[in-house]
Amino acid sequence: MAFLDPQGDTIATVVEHHDGEVRVREAPAVRVPVAEAVAALARARRDETAHPAARFWGAASLVALQLVARGRILPGVTAGEHDSWRAGPFDEADARRIRELADAMPAAARALPVDADLRLAEAEGHVRAFLDAVADAMPRSPGAVRATGTSAFAAAKPVKVPRLRTWAAEVSAGLDSGVRLSLRLETGDPARAEFRAVAQLHSLADPSLVVDAADLWEGRDPGFGGRARIDATIAIRGAARAWPRLDRLLDSAVPDELVLSDADVEDLLAGAADRLAAAGVEVHWPRSLVQGLSARAVLGERDPAPSDMPSFLGGAHLTRFDWQVALGGERLTAAEMDQLAEAHRPVVRLRDQWVLVTPDVARKARQRELKPLTGLDALGAALTGTVEVDGEQVAVEPSDWLRELRDRLAEPEDIGPPPGLAATLRDYQLQGLRWLARMTSLGLGGCLADDMGLGKTITLIALHLHLSQQGQEQHGPDQHGKEQHGKEQHSQGQEGQGQEGQERHGPGPTLVVCPASLLGNWEREIGRFAPGVPVRRFHGAGRALADEGFVLTTYGTMRLDAERVAEHPWGLLVADEAQHVKNPISGTAKALREIPAAARVALTGTPVENNLSELWAILDWTTPGLLGPLARFRSRWAKPVESGDQATAERLARLVGPFLLRRRKSDPGIAPELPPKTETDRPVALTTEQAGLYEAVVREILGQIESAQGMARRGLIVKLLTGLKQICNHPAQYLHEATPRLPGRSGKLELLDELVDTIVAEDGAVLVFTQYVTMARLLDKHLAGRGVGTQLLHGGTPVARREEMVQRFQDGDVPVFLLSLKAAGTGLNLTRADHVIHYDRWWNPAVEDQATDRAHRIGQTRPVQVHRLIAEGTIEDRIAQMLDAKRSLADAVLAAGEGAFTELTDAELAALVELR
Repeated sequence: MAFLDPQGDTIATVVEHHDGEVRVREAPAVRVPVAEAVAALARARRDETAHPAARFWGAASLVALQLVARGRILPGVTAGEHDSWRAGPFDEADARRIRELADAMPAAARALPVDADLRLAEAEGHVRAFLDAVADAMPRSPGAVRATGTSAFAAAKPVKVPRLRTWAAEVSAGLDSGVRLSLRLETGDPARAEFRAVAQLHSLADPSLVVDAADLWEGRDPGFGGRARIDATIAIRGAARAWPRLDRLLDSAVPDELVLSDADVEDLLAGAADRLAAAGVEVHWPRSLVQGLSARAVLGERDPAPSDMPSFLGGAHLTRFDWQVALGGERLTAAEMDQLAEAHRPVVRLRDQWVLVTPDVARKARQRELKPLTGLDALGAALTGTVEVDGEQVAVEPSDWLRELRDRLAEPEDIGPPPGLAATLRDYQLQGLRWLARMTSLGLGGCLADDMGLGKTITLIALHLHLSQQGQEQHGPDQHGKEQHGKEQHSQGQEGQGQEGQERHGPGPTLVVCPASLLGNWEREIGRFAPGVPVRRFHGAGRALADEGFVLTTYGTMRLDAERVAEHPWGLLVADEAQHVKNPISGTAKALREIPAAARVALTGTPVENNLSELWAILDWTTPGLLGPLARFRSRWAKPVESGDQATAERLARLVGPFLLRRRKSDPGIAPELPPKTETDRPVALTTEQAGLYEAVVREILGQIESAQGMARRGLIVKLLTGLKQICNHPAQYLHEATPRLPGRSGKLELLDELVDTIVAEDGAVLVFTQYVTMARLLDKHLAGRGVGTQLLHGGTPVARREEMVQRFQDGDVPVFLLSLKAAGTGLNLTRADHVIHYDRWWNPAVEDQATDRAHRIGQTRPVQVHRLIAEGTIEDRIAQMLDAKRSLADAVLAAGEGAFTELTDAELAALVELR
């Protein structure tokens, strides 16, 4: 294409209008290959400032691209014997659109030579030539050459292919013929089901022209032209590719009609008609036959509503599952279903009319009883509207009582704050209590996944008081804590567990399993909000269980004493910071699953940190069997959702929604009293020493990675990423120096000093998070040497010492609290801090958010400033960009940390880590 350009190296003839006169002038222009021009023209289509010619060809580009996208291109061989593509075949709508486009062509859009009378070139031919040029350019690429193994019709430069002229003509004739085929099915006596398929032909030039093949062969073909028989034969041959039965038409002297057997009709009903339609061949069924039969799965319709819902959902009863056939939306009676099942022909007499029966509907009528479902599976089907049958998802219609059960999950218990609660619940906390009360009353578990700091602890304390009150009303006050529970029965599939025979909730103690750092917080909160309720720590030497109130233990102690804990009767089992058991095959997760309880509740601010299997691990513990075995969950839900299947994601949301309550601080009306939080990325430059170390490590380990494979390669990549992050922190951390000199060697450390000095001068307090305990110790030593009051909490800090440190910081005794991200990123209340510094970046923004929420939570009265230190031009810079993108995918699937980078190619890895 030619574009007018004062710097152009070619000359174009331009026709212009001046004061009513038409003038012709020559102007410099630049020639641009069509493939390169299409993108610019497409943008110009909607640009009001663009030249009318550019806007017109932009519209033509859109038409051309749509034709290519639909596969409307045909191979050809030019007069010079070169390979070429052209646009086509065109249906009636395509032809009409091209004519309309040509009629709208402005005069200035044509830069072809004009005749002496200044008559413009014919527009439609010009448009079609452009469409052909785009069609020829788009399929040609190096990828097409690699895929086909040939350069003909694939390489950017034309290839001489004289041997393909006949082939291209045959292909184009078949696809771009002037006729379209359809099949008209006729029958005499429906009871005998004698069908004939009559071939009829439609003119593409004039769709109103339709003729039977028999008439066409006898010469009664008004308006079809001399090629009609050839085109018809080619069209039939093309249709036979979709339904090979049509090959028999071509064996006849006149391909006019075909006698069909019952098997042929069943084949058409079973999908051959759909394949023909996809190939452009419509099948017209006789009007005397009805096609209104449909089958749908119905669930629980023949079962009475369960009188004991917790027992039903616990797996004690099965729900019947059947196929139900309807005609025109009206269900068939049992006798009609039997009649349909006994019919062995594609036509059956129902309700005074002949009805076509597809093989699929006939099979479902004969095998109407399907495998019954457990109570949880039935509830899951009612929630999602689908159920898996023979490996396929089918729509399901639940019975009235199942719909009522589904709706009950959305209706929280109508209860108020329980007696004995020494606090006023916020509205959303009361809603959380009512939701938990509803779930436990049905024998179901749940995951309370509110943001950190919104009061999950007080909500659980209120639930304990509510359940204790219920137990006292049912069993009498002198029975409190004496109800014995049988050990929970587990039904195990290949993976995962179910809960069967689970007992009703009665009075009994509540067991809280949490990280060691939260024991003190739980004890203080219970004493504050439920005074008088017994609390016992099952931790340390001489530990003992209790028969009432709360028992608090850690995940480590629970795992060590799993058998002892499992033998004790529990009314409520709570897993706080439940992401600690996100790995279902870990010893901790397995031990937790073995503890029976009348109800289970998981508390976590991040139900999904890395992948959807973590969500499965939590919900399969709270409500075993809900999501099925892990392998099936991965194939049915996780893989489609992680691949972007929106429909599957919506079904999964409907399934897990009732079992997971998620509220955020940013939600309207949740925590309006919380002060604002400001997050700032703080870029810092590497020092000369850091830059030299960084580039040396990149060169050395990338060289090793190039010659490594498998696990060795993955290990080297993790080593590279870890080393680079340590260099970005401080050279002393990477070099493992025993007595390091710290000042002047790290850009991050210099910025940290500036921030801390400002914060302390303003009487503020700051949390400094790092994922490396070694780096935290270096910072502790450095700040202490500068006279800054600090304290350091990490995974090895004893529980009693942790609680003392939290209290010291909250009392204002030290302004800087250094914390390792894993050990202190959850559970702690550190509202004295009004600044949070992330010295290095974690791979998951949700984990960083949890750490920030140690300060930005209920009880905070000052605005919180969050500072993220990022080494410029390094891997940290690129990771920061990725994390910013992930942050918008709240509660969606996140990348799997460093492991995600182990699968990068050498080139991708080099681009990620290079120093810029």
